[in-house]
Amino acid sequence: MKIAAIIARSLLGLLFLVFGLNGFLHFIPMPPPTGLAGQYMGALFVSHYLVAVFLLQVAGGFLLLVNRFVPIGLVLLGPVIVNILLFHSLMAPEGLPWRSSPWCSGS
Repeated sequence: MKIAAIIARSLLGLLFLVFGLNGFLHFIPMPPPTGLAGQYMGALFVSHYLVAVFLLQVAGGFLLLVNRFVPIGLVLLGPVIVNILLFHSLMAPEGLPWRSSPWCSGS
């Protein structure tokens, strides 16, 4: 069980570190969202709120990867995960995995 926890912690840390750095370095190209989600992301970008979100992702991911202060890293990443889920469920549901799966005929 200890190995599973190490693998889960490392994968979560790597995920947030890579996507947090992508917010600054833009090495994974993504098209901007459309509609209400695009307006929301535009407002977050103009207000520099996304800089704080990306910094939290990088800091939390780094703490998980180096296995130091893991509870603080999880506390930093918790609100980010909640915001990601709320954004995709309320503003851009096509980004959710169960909405884009071929066996789901959701409306």
